[in-house]
Amino acid sequence: MSNQQQQLQSLLSRLGFAKILRIEAIQTLWSGCGEIVRIHLDDAKISSIIIKNIDLSATKNHPRGWNTDRSHLRKVKSYEVEQEWYSKWANQCDTCCRIPKCYFSTNKEAQQLILLEDLNPSGYPKRRESLEINEAKTVLKWLANFHAIFMNSTPDKLWEVGTYWHLSTRPDEWKEMTESKLKSKALEIDQLLTNCQFKTIVHGDAKVANFCFSNDYMSVAAVDFQYVGGGCGMKDVAYFLGSCLSENECERHETELLDYYFEQFTIALSNKQSNLDAKLIEKEWRRLFPLAWADFTRFLVGWSPSHRKLNNYSEKMSEQALNLLD
Repeated sequence: MSNQQQQLQSLLSRLGFAKILRIEAIQTLWSGCGEIVRIHLDDAKISSIIIKNIDLSATKNHPRGWNTDRSHLRKVKSYEVEQEWYSKWANQCDTCCRIPKCYFSTNKEAQQLILLEDLNPSGYPKRRESLEINEAKTVLKWLANFHAIFMNSTPDKLWEVGTYWHLSTRPDEWKEMTESKLKSKALEIDQLLTNCQFKTIVHGDAKVANFCFSNDYMSVAAVDFQYVGGGCGMKDVAYFLGSCLSENECERHETELLDYYFEQFTIALSNKQSNLDAKLIEKEWRRLFPLAWADFTRFLVGWSPSHRKLNNYSEKMSEQALNLLD
């Protein structure tokens, strides 16, 4: 056993976990800043745990070349936010918006360690890159409950504005955009979303890859809370749908999926915060849906102008948003 594994075994023993049987690599973190591993344990009750090991002193190699001080500082804050999320906020989530339990976290200089429940043996072993419409509804129900729980919450020590693409943290990508109406109206779109009347806490990176499904895809849990913060729930919804459906599916099922989200949101809000008027929130957020889509499109145009998500539907939604501004 290596020295690093001995240190890890010592930590796990102090936390009451069993002996390490083996360590399985799951993925390298973005820009090579650490890794996520599965620790298999000699324990019938908790057979495995997940460890997110962040090393911000590691060599930075951004996959798309955005190696800047701003990018690095954003990443540093994102891991601080995630640790704060698990320490102070995560316990407010219930079974309707399932997330992994956090067993332990520590942060020393550029090193951070988070020990999490392994969702696979807990009943969420499936991962997907795309979804059928009914499967997408499972995630929309999760988002609706998540947003309902955190309506009117002040994002203390989270991102003041959730999502990793919001304009104030992405001036470099904005500058790279060619001149267009979307570029000139970017600040106005951002301000309308940021200053909406009804705010919640958004997941901030609600792509399909960050959801773990049950075998029948009827229930789901979410991971990766680096960009959780305040904002309009439509930012999560638009980003999620674009991550898991084709442009034709988005076009055909837009009304059906939004109707379903707000139906679930209304039910969740009546159970969790019955003093709030779901109809008023829905009225504002439906109007902001195309703006949320245009906001993410603005980021993609500057960040990766050949990205597959820049398609006819995203162009249509951006035009719709710009027409609303007019």
